[in-house]
Amino acid sequence: MNYVESIAWLFSTQMFGIKLGLEGPRRLLKEYLAHPAHGVTVIHVAGTNGKGSTCAMIDSIARSSGKRTGLFTSPHLIDYRERIKVSGVDIPEEACADMLTELRGLCERLETHPTFFEITLALAMRWFRERECEVIILETGMGGRLDATTAVQADIAVITPIGLDHTQWLGDTLELVAAEKAGIFVPGKPAVSSPQDPAARRVLEVEANESRSPLEFVTEPLLGYGVALPGEHQKWNAALAVAALFKCGLPLNSDIIRHGLASVRWPGRFERFEVDGRAVILDGAHNPHAARVLVETWDAEFPDQKAALVFSAVSSKDIAGILAPIAPLASEIFICPVDTPRATPVEEIAAALPEGASPHRLFPDFPSAFAAAKESGPTVLVAGSLFLVGDARAVLTGGTFQGCTQ
Repeated sequence: MNYVESIAWLFSTQMFGIKLGLEGPRRLLKEYLAHPAHGVTVIHVAGTNGKGSTCAMIDSIARSSGKRTGLFTSPHLIDYRERIKVSGVDIPEEACADMLTELRGLCERLETHPTFFEITLALAMRWFRERECEVIILETGMGGRLDATTAVQADIAVITPIGLDHTQWLGDTLELVAAEKAGIFVPGKPAVSSPQDPAARRVLEVEANESRSPLEFVTEPLLGYGVALPGEHQKWNAALAVAALFKCGLPLNSDIIRHGLASVRWPGRFERFEVDGRAVILDGAHNPHAARVLVETWDAEFPDQKAALVFSAVSSKDIAGILAPIAPLASEIFICPVDTPRATPVEEIAAALPEGASPHRLFPDFPSAFAAAKESGPTVLVAGSLFLVGDARAVLTGGTFQGCTQ
C-alpha cells in the first residue's frame, strides 16, 4: 500500500471501536517485535488535562539533554503522522505506509482484529525501536488501567490534573477516574503527580501504596524559566515534566531545562495566529476543567477584551459545562459542527448556552463560521473540540485535515 491507501485502511479499522484491555495490545506488540530495547527509558503519562503539553515538555527537555526521543500522543490535529515523532520529527509517509502494510498482514492473521489505537501504538513502538530511541514518552489514549499504552512497561508513571471526562468509560466520580489513571503505576517504579483534588489524591496514594510505587506530588510551579506555551498552568506542567525527568536520572542542568522549555511546541493549545490583522487563538478546551484554564489564560493574555467565539463539541462531552466559563468571553458566538460522526448538532450546542450568553449564530461548517467571526471583531477564539481546532489549523496552515473519530 502507498501512504494514502495505508491511511485509508487504518482509518477503516475504527469500525472495531474502542476496546479497553491489555490482552490485545500485548499480543500485537509481541508479534510485531515492538517492545522497547533493553536500557530504553519509558515515561508513561496519564491524566485528564495537560497530558499533551507535559509530554511535549518532557520530550523537548530530553532532546535538549542530547537524548533521541520517541513521542507518542493522540489525537492528531491535522495529519495522522503527528502522533508518532522521533526527536520532534513526524514519522515519514513512506515508512508509515510500509509498516502499516506489514501490520495489515499481521492483523489479518490474528483471531481478534486489533483496534485503530492498538495498531497505532504498535506502529509507534516499532518505529521508536528501529530509530534507536533512548527515551520514549507515551501519552495514554483514555484512562490508564486498561489503556493500550499500559501494555508497554514503563520506568515512571506521570499523572497530570484529574477531572471528569470520558465518564461513560471511566466512571462519573473523581475517585473512579483517579483509580483508572492510577492503573499506570508499575510495582516498584516511581510516580510523580500534579497537585490533585483531595478525593483524587487519596485514591492515587492508596493505589501507589498497594503497588509499592514511590509517589511524589509537585508542590509548586516551575519559576525562573521561560515556557514557550502560554498560561500559568503550563508552569505547573513544566514542574511535573522536570520532576519526571529527574526521577529517570537524565543529566539535567538549568541550561538544558531552559532551552527545552523555551523551544517546546504543542499546537492547538492557546496557539496564536495572525490573520488579516486579527489575532486568532486556537484552544482545544474540551472539558470543563480545560475551559476554566482557557479563561484564566485568556484573561492574562487579553485582559478586558472580548472574542468572536467559534465553538463546537462532540456528543460525549459536557457541553454546558464547557460553555459556562467560556461563553462570557464572547462578544458573539459562532456555532458550527465538527467533521466527525461524533459531531453534536449545532441546535443542541446552542441549547446548552448559559442564560444571558451573547448572541449566537449557527453555521454548516467551520470555514463559514470563521469567515463570519473575522468580520465580527478584532480577536477570534476557536475553542471546544480538538476536531474543530484541527479543522481550523488545517485552514490556517494550508494543510489537509485527516478527520478521525479516535
